[in-house]
Amino acid sequence: MSSAKSITRKGLKFFDDETGNTTSSSNVFKSFPGLAMSQDGRHWARIEGEHDTGALFDVGSDGEWAGCLLPHHRDGIKWVKLGKIIGGGGNGASDEFGALNPRVVRNRKDGKYLMVYEGVGAGGQRSIGLAMLTDGLKNWERVQGGTVLKPSEEGWDNKEVGSPCLVQMDGNIDEWRLYYRGIGERGEVGIRMAMSEGSEIRSLRRWTGFDL
Repeated sequence: MSSAKSITRKGLKFFDDETGNTTSSSNVFKSFPGLAMSQDGRHWARIEGEHDTGALFDVGSDGEWAGCLLPHHRDGIKWVKLGKIIGGGGNGASDEFGALNPRVVRNRKDGKYLMVYEGVGAGGQRSIGLAMLTDGLKNWERVQGGTVLKPSEEGWDNKEVGSPCLVQMDGNIDEWRLYYRGIGERGEVGIRMAMSEGSEIRSLRRWTGFDL
């Protein structure tokens, strides 16, 4: 089964196919969030949402911003959009053209919420950003300009990095691990890990172990 993602902003369209290639394109593919439930973790049943496709909610209208959206629910099935929480950064920022693939975690040490996301630069290049919830539900602020991990200069992930997953370790709450997708110049794709320098989540170093 194939999958595709696209992002549109400022009149430009970028197409990200399942091989990790990012190119300009006139074709924009829509994807919708769905829901499935399981009693045993093995057998799953789709739950029909209120959208006519069965999705939980619809995509935005033509020309709408690209970024991270905050939906809200009371029962896990009926969702309401509350608006944009992370959009594109300023001119020249690594996420100038928008943000996608967010993951939110709660810091067990201070109770604050952190978000890692995939930022899209002006040329379509991808990097990983970090934001912190400062108040309420929607007030997110980028940490140190947003970027915490960029493509390496000479490594196998020197083309782009993305699809971040941030984990606070059970045995040591001062240790954070970031799992991410890396893509090299020849199109090779792999999963890699970066680790925090002590409790400083804004300073990450790539782990030099094996690739998956």
